[in-house]
Amino acid sequence: MTFRFAYPILLVLIVAVTGWLFFALWRRDASITCSVASAMAGLAGGSNRFWGKIPLALRTACLVLLVLACARPQFFNVSREILSPGVDIMLCIDTSGSMQALDFKLDGDPVSRLTAVKKVVGEFVKKREMDRIGLVVFGEDAFTQSPLTLDKGLLLALVEQIEIGMAGDRTAVGSAIAVGGKRLKDLKAKSKILILLTDGRHNAGDITPEEAAEAVRALGIKIYGIGVGGKGPAPFRVKTFFGPRLIHQQVDLDEQTLKRVASIGGGKYFRAADSEQLSEIYDIIDRQEKTEVKVKEFFHFRELYHYFLIPALVLLGLEIFLRSTFLRIIP
Repeated sequence: MTFRFAYPILLVLIVAVTGWLFFALWRRDASITCSVASAMAGLAGGSNRFWGKIPLALRTACLVLLVLACARPQFFNVSREILSPGVDIMLCIDTSGSMQALDFKLDGDPVSRLTAVKKVVGEFVKKREMDRIGLVVFGEDAFTQSPLTLDKGLLLALVEQIEIGMAGDRTAVGSAIAVGGKRLKDLKAKSKILILLTDGRHNAGDITPEEAAEAVRALGIKIYGIGVGGKGPAPFRVKTFFGPRLIHQQVDLDEQTLKRVASIGGGKYFRAADSEQLSEIYDIIDRQEKTEVKVKEFFHFRELYHYFLIPALVLLGLEIFLRSTFLRIIP
């Protein structure tokens, strides 16, 4: 629920009320306020100034409340009914040990490949507001980290929870494709895509990447492949007896298999050697995979003006009562 004024421009009238109040206080009125209370205050050595200002205070509060009521304060929310679905997207992310290589940078600082992937994937997810997106993580095994969902807040939280080695240290590319395809197969979206990201070579699981790609493509699912990492040895931080230090190791990225998988899946293969290239790749996929989404919006309003109007009328009635009884004005 969101609070708002339907006619906020009317709030400028509060400035006019404030001006009127200062004018009323400044003006020297020749009239006399005659009241029982002020008479008693006089007998006690007090002053009738306080009692004389009560009607003015009531009138000012009444006017302010009336302005707020006329501006129509209200709570509102918007519900959406999706009449035609967008794109269903399954993200398959490698979490094997090689993804901790420190050859990517964010804001000038070296970070692991997985850290950079999580940031770029998070930005991609935020752009796809009307698309259902799911997440598969894989290493030696492959499992669903998040089913397909429109809840981007939940999905982003689950992306942040991805860690190196959470699915084992080897790389089951075929299993990742199979698990992602299984999640997509029974859905009725106009377009279904699987984005596979890895920095290694298939070396685990019971199904080859090519076999999995053929099965997934038969279900009408397009596959994009992203290879992560540069072509030279990559830096890794290791713990030694003398403390942590950097070593350089070659990571075996099997580009040929990824190219075949993307070709079989009717998509494209990309190579990302740094964070900028990775971000550009997801931007390219974002632009290519667009579909028209029809959405019907329902606006729900809860009017709050009566919470201001009723007290205003009460104050007005109280002022009239006091002016005609206890605080009678004598010209």
